[in-house]
Amino acid sequence: QEFYHFIVLVLFGCNKFMPRMDQLIPVINKLQDVFHTVGNRDVIQLPQIVVVGAQSSGKSSVLENLVGSDFLPRGTGIVTRVPLIMQLIQRTGSPRPNEPKAEEWATFLHNPDKIYTDFDEVRQEIDNRTVALVGDSKNVSDKPINLKIYSPRVLNLTLVDLPGITKVAVGGQPKDIERQIRELVLHYINNPNSIILAVSPANSDLANSDAIKIAQEVDPQGDRTIAVITKIDLMDRGTDASDVLLGKVIPVKLGLIGVINRSQYDIDHKKNIGEALKSEAEFFAQNYPSLAHRCGVPFLSKTLNHVLMMHIRKCLPDLKQRIRALLSQTQQAMNGFGATLSTGDFGATLLQVLTKFSDNYRASINGNSMDIQTKELCGGARIFHIFKELFGRTIEGIDPLVDLNAEDIVTAIRNAAGTRSALFIPESSFEFLAKKQISKLIDPALRCVELVFEEMERLVSLCMFPELNRFRVLRDKIMQCTMDALRARVEPTNRMVEDLINIETAYISTTQAEFEAATTRSLTMSGEAAAEPAASLAHPAAHKEKPVSMLAPEALHFQPLSGAAAAAPAAAPARGFLPGWFGGSKGDEVPSVSMIAAVTPFGDAPARSRTPIQGLTGITPAQAATAVAHPQPRAPTSKQTRDVEMMRSLIVSYFTITRKRIQDTVPKAIMHFMVNHINDQLQNELVRSLYKPDHLDELMMEDPSIAAQRKSTAEMLQALQRASHIVTEVSDSDLLF
Repeated sequence: QEFYHFIVLVLFGCNKFMPRMDQLIPVINKLQDVFHTVGNRDVIQLPQIVVVGAQSSGKSSVLENLVGSDFLPRGTGIVTRVPLIMQLIQRTGSPRPNEPKAEEWATFLHNPDKIYTDFDEVRQEIDNRTVALVGDSKNVSDKPINLKIYSPRVLNLTLVDLPGITKVAVGGQPKDIERQIRELVLHYINNPNSIILAVSPANSDLANSDAIKIAQEVDPQGDRTIAVITKIDLMDRGTDASDVLLGKVIPVKLGLIGVINRSQYDIDHKKNIGEALKSEAEFFAQNYPSLAHRCGVPFLSKTLNHVLMMHIRKCLPDLKQRIRALLSQTQQAMNGFGATLSTGDFGATLLQVLTKFSDNYRASINGNSMDIQTKELCGGARIFHIFKELFGRTIEGIDPLVDLNAEDIVTAIRNAAGTRSALFIPESSFEFLAKKQISKLIDPALRCVELVFEEMERLVSLCMFPELNRFRVLRDKIMQCTMDALRARVEPTNRMVEDLINIETAYISTTQAEFEAATTRSLTMSGEAAAEPAASLAHPAAHKEKPVSMLAPEALHFQPLSGAAAAAPAAAPARGFLPGWFGGSKGDEVPSVSMIAAVTPFGDAPARSRTPIQGLTGITPAQAATAVAHPQPRAPTSKQTRDVEMMRSLIVSYFTITRKRIQDTVPKAIMHFMVNHINDQLQNELVRSLYKPDHLDELMMEDPSIAAQRKSTAEMLQALQRASHIVTEVSDSDLLF
């Protein structure tokens, strides 16, 4: 009831707003014409009334009743095989100078210069155009026929007549005809700005109505659906359609209207539309007197007119915004295509393109690009991420003592001592072990170069701009030239990074303040540890039950050594470089008594030195050599334990200091030899390689598809400009009533 009160209010209480309301439908009609000319009907979803219904539901008769003339093709099977977009335009007053003298006429957009005053010719043209679009087959097509009908008997409407829904392929129809029609219908009614006019016959169960069912799929709440019930006069005797007409059976919010169509007998006997409308009014007045004022074709026409106007008023602000957005996008696309070039413009255009690409590349690395990414790091930001997060954390995670166990350290010390017993740690053993650990930094450093190269390589495609799509050959040459320049910088950059590591291993400098401080701490710890053995000689009982310390062999978990490795002879010390430990750094300074007592087990060394090698009797010389080169493991001595801890502390200190330098110098080398070099020289390299007068024609040759795209984009731009001008005819204040 509220809906019908609303309709009455609109029809009879808002006359003062009608002039402005009547502007809305012609605006949509003009927009349809504009976008039809560019062949892109779906670029804007325009408000329109889409008529759906099953075959033989009376859909065509309803449309003819709305127009007031017979103009649609009739026959058996599928007669409507393409969408028919009809613009009904009400004509009032005397004809204009450029209009025909006839009361009503029609035109087609595919032949706009021809005016049809005979609607039999209109029917024939629809048939002819259908055959032209689809052929003689029974297939359907989504290519529409656009028809305009001018008449004083119509109200302004925009209707789309679609093929009738069918279930079974008959009469030579394709087997998938049901799917074809369903997809076509859904294509139109899925438009959220469309009004669905669902036509269903009253003499069949409305619960099985194909039109209502497919409408509810896209509009389950019935917010944009109008139901039309036909053939009420053909219902079984004794049945009543009151509940249906009152909306108690089919819930649709825009209303449900009953109409009476002409029968086939009436059509055959040329009963005109005017007489049919009188018969319809008499039928409802006699059979449904309480509902007669809300039934019939005249009420349907007025309802559709006002529902469409109200719907357009609701949609028009969004349409304006959509047209403005598309206009801006299309203008940008058109700018990307650029103007057609003449031969004399090739050189200047080439230089402009090379300069723009170089500027884009530099801007991406320097961080001042206008097109800032929000989904991922790229360019200079990613290079910084590689330096800070990937390379930095990788080398910080390298253990200074990786792949270096206590047995390796003891073996290195023994080998550095040669034929003599090592009273102090030989300097050469520390240098050898430090170089070995520092060399482990070279792989992460070279991997850092590789990652930076990959990012700069990725930037090449990201810095391409739309205008380059015009010149495919030039675009490929720019990419190739830039990639060659990048690859040329990889070798010198790798060489410099390797040199940085080699420089660190070439000379082990122990005079650094940080390293000297670490050495002092290590010597202090060693002195405290060395005092314990001397104290144990003076007071053996006090140390008899002393628990194993963190520096004891049991706590180090390495295999003990045997033979001469377990001995610590008090031979002349190998010359070292750390005062008080390696020896010889301050003239002929002699270690203290407590130190000698700690590193020379007086009771064991002489005895071991006099003990002959056991177990070699009766073996071959080769076996004996193997036994000497690979002695069986024995428990380390206390001196070896202290030497290992001292060496570990020194290696960790020196490696940490060196790692900080590498972490700082490698990114600097990459920036200088690769990143900055490309930034500074890329434009010069591109001009040197590509700006050759003999090859300008080849480089600046435009892709054939680009010319076609430029043409279609120019047409769309003009259409959108006209559409923007059309929608401005209706001001925002006109939509506020």
